[in-house]
Amino acid sequence: MADAPAAGTVDTDGGKQPRSVRVVLLALMIAMMLAMLDNMIIGTAMPTIVGELGGLEHLSWVVTAYTLATAASTPLWGKLGDMYGRKGVFMTSIVVFLIGSALSGMAQDMGQLIGFRAVQGLGAGGLMVGVMAIIGDLIPPRERGKYQGMMAGVMALAMIGGPLVGGTITDHWGWRWSFYINLPLGAVALVAVSAVLHLPKKRSQARIDYLGAALLTVGITAIVLVTTWGGTEYAWTSARIMELIGIGVAALVGFVFWQTKAAEPVVPLHIFRSRNFTLMSLIGFITGFVMFGATLFLPLYQQAVQGASATNSGLLLLPMLGAMLVTSMVAGRITTSTGRYKVFPLAGGALMTVGLFLLSLMDTDTSRLTSGLYMAVVGLGMGCLMQITMLVAQNSVEMKDMGVASSSTTLFRTLGSSFGVAIMGAIFNHRVQDVMSERAGAAGSQATEQTATLTKEALDLLPATAREAYQHAVSSGTHGAFLLGAAVAVLALVAAVFVKEVPLKGAGPQAADGPSDGDDDTATAKARVSEAV
Repeated sequence: MADAPAAGTVDTDGGKQPRSVRVVLLALMIAMMLAMLDNMIIGTAMPTIVGELGGLEHLSWVVTAYTLATAASTPLWGKLGDMYGRKGVFMTSIVVFLIGSALSGMAQDMGQLIGFRAVQGLGAGGLMVGVMAIIGDLIPPRERGKYQGMMAGVMALAMIGGPLVGGTITDHWGWRWSFYINLPLGAVALVAVSAVLHLPKKRSQARIDYLGAALLTVGITAIVLVTTWGGTEYAWTSARIMELIGIGVAALVGFVFWQTKAAEPVVPLHIFRSRNFTLMSLIGFITGFVMFGATLFLPLYQQAVQGASATNSGLLLLPMLGAMLVTSMVAGRITTSTGRYKVFPLAGGALMTVGLFLLSLMDTDTSRLTSGLYMAVVGLGMGCLMQITMLVAQNSVEMKDMGVASSSTTLFRTLGSSFGVAIMGAIFNHRVQDVMSERAGAAGSQATEQTATLTKEALDLLPATAREAYQHAVSSGTHGAFLLGAAVAVLALVAAVFVKEVPLKGAGPQAADGPSDGDDDTATAKARVSEAV
């Protein structure tokens, strides 16, 4: 049984949005910010955390445990929302996230912190999916473009403000408040959602697909561990990595097979019969690949080569994030007013490819103004893609599958970010090691033996020759990483060419009579529109 139209759904004839919906949207944006802000705040606090709790050898697991739990739980939260109603499931995810945050702030050793971060990640998996799916319930796709700017703004604010907020909290209140700060924000979101959000209550008689959930969790966990450990903890050709690859492939193949047999599959495979949905999943994967790779290596380049301060690393991304925010707002408005959207994936793929290629041209003499302009081009491309992918994906499925569609799209973007950071990182590290050996000999190679990313303090301790060699090495490393990103971005452009512009639901008579994306018959398309509006 699909959700009935929610109380307070936006008037598709252009009526003004009720105050209750605006309050709900504010609460959803707070929840979205919690999910995005957390890792960026914690990253700044990590040196202080290690200094107090010890366990430096387990440092990476503080992030990995959170990422694994988030990725593995994302599809499950989406499916549970479809089965049992989105409001209750979303509020549960907020509560789980807040419990994980409180426990993480009280951790007494690194083992406890890692375990509590996993709890926090479980909740975070439901936050993003819940936000996207509830917006999908409240607002028809034709009107949804108006709110892209809000979501892009939250993302930009998290990326820019995260390191600054994390540093300020750690310096003045202590690292535990990096977790405790989530509690009042989460409480506000929880109260607002509880009081104002009114969605039809439902309870499915179908049983949860436990085998499918287990296979998917094992597969995703193996993939994330391969991308996290490969080239760092273990060599890419090591037995451990090969074992994880084998386990991951076997689990995912088993998962796909079982989904064709399960009575109530975790991820109904029929949603991938929609060409647009499949293409948007691919474009989302590529966007995640490129975006998180860029946000990782741009600050490294500007700190090591251009001498920028690490404290203001978030501000260094302002040209890219500002361009992304503005473009996302403009794209949303145009989509809402015209109902057309294919131009944005096309323009986004092209701009992202060009921008990444320009970033690959940066060297030790590139000025901050020039690199800022290059970043802006990438931001323009990402702004065309970030929210359009979710909008088109949701428009391509029935209302009863809104949760799994949102979670699947989010999962592909998450996996894309894992692959992007891992593969671009491997290229970066390899080039840094090679150039340091060429320019500074054994001393240079030894300086980057443990890690290819030196802090400003470690860089200042190097001899002038080694420091200059490291600047050239980082420049060479970012060249290789961004060149790969440009090649991958071409795939997004190619995928966008095959997107079919289906009228957005909630757009009036044109939408109701419009064609499907080529994979459903006309009767099915009309039924899907009637469910949405």
